[in-house]
Amino acid sequence: MKRSALKPTTDERMGRSLPQWLETYTKFGLFGLVVGTALCLLALFTNPVPDPSFPWFSLPEVYRFPITQPRIEHWPVSYTVGIWLWITCAPALFLRGYERFVWRPRYGPTTWLVGLPTLAMIGLTTYCRFFWPKPQPATWNAPAYTFVCWAYCSTYDPLWSNLAYAIASIGVITFVMLVRRSSLAVATEATFGVLALPLGLPTLFDAYRRATMGQR
Repeated sequence: MKRSALKPTTDERMGRSLPQWLETYTKFGLFGLVVGTALCLLALFTNPVPDPSFPWFSLPEVYRFPITQPRIEHWPVSYTVGIWLWITCAPALFLRGYERFVWRPRYGPTTWLVGLPTLAMIGLTTYCRFFWPKPQPATWNAPAYTFVCWAYCSTYDPLWSNLAYAIASIGVITFVMLVRRSSLAVATEATFGVLALPLGLPTLFDAYRRATMGQR
């Protein structure tokens, strides 16, 4: 009887397992995303306008608690903590997807650990550059999913946004090189992973995984 193409063997599961420290991060990271969402929603019940970029994101006074949170720059404390939890924990989504669904048809390490983080960086960079209603003045507390994006969001200097696009382009090149099994793919992958941190953590893990297993 042939093994089902949709069901991995024990060896395949072991080969796709995360290191213990990364599994721990992934587990608590997913929990952190839930907590972050709750903290952001909490600000709705304490402050008239939690996020000045979105004045419509508000509740009528009758539904709010009779307290007002202090702000860290533009955002209430719980909203700030919630957003930074999203940023810190977002890579856990790609890592869990890799671990749970990589064995399915059309889903592979290259997709979950390189392709999707790259698409996320392109999408977030585009949103922040062209669509995000930027609060004034710029602040060091501006949320961003990569260090270079933070440099843009905290200054609004287009130079940093252009650099973010350049780094995302390395991600696209990395994806193509991995698909074509280029001999330079792992080195390029590691470069993108470092430059795109913390969003690049899954890519950096994949570069390490491929290097230690002798894969391209």
